[in-house]
Amino acid sequence: MLLLAFETSAKAGSVALYRDGCLLAEAYENTGLTHSQTLMTMAEAMLKNSGFTPQQVEAVAVAAGPGSFTGVRIGVAAAKGFAWGGELPCYGVSTLEAMALGFGTWEGTVVCVMDARRNQVYNALFSARDGHLTRLCEDRAISLEELAEALEKIPGPLYLVGDGSRVCYNALSRQLARLVMPPEHRMHQRAAGVALAAAKKIAAGENGDGAALEPNYLRLSQAERERLEKEKK
Repeated sequence: MLLLAFETSAKAGSVALYRDGCLLAEAYENTGLTHSQTLMTMAEAMLKNSGFTPQQVEAVAVAAGPGSFTGVRIGVAAAKGFAWGGELPCYGVSTLEAMALGFGTWEGTVVCVMDARRNQVYNALFSARDGHLTRLCEDRAISLEELAEALEKIPGPLYLVGDGSRVCYNALSRQLARLVMPPEHRMHQRAAGVALAAAKKIAAGENGDGAALEPNYLRLSQAERERLEKEKK
């Protein structure tokens, strides 16, 4: 099955092509341009350079959150639109799980972190043992203090991954000497991880209902928080 994957949950954006356990192509951009400007252009160019047409794509996947509210919306809309046009299955995956899968399975604990502002991070933890990842907690939005408290209880190396890596390392490395900062090329969210997460869903027999796919923000937007605060007064 030829799978087209989108990743727009943070500043960096990327698309990937995946089939039968093989990453065929990936396009990545971290220039600060909006995903609405670059995403479909990258996808079109990648398909063309790889010798495929949009009509040959058999399934679509997208990082459905958590992440930037605007970025996640753009990615989900692009994936659903592409899937709807070709009547294709469309798989939404956890941004954090995709990050862990894309990072790899070094022995230790993979600490997925995205900067959620307001002294918080979006986070999930995965144990990497014998080439397999095991989820240790659900996706969550927590403070750096809460994250440090959770990590202190986990033995072994703690591998950071995600656009919140620098924030966490700078804030917590003195307290947690076992934190490992990822190299730049392994730090950011990538569509290859989205493809790997979607491949797990396909292997499990999930049908990829694009109509039911909704972003998973984990918390209210600033506008929604401000509205609720006004309603309370």
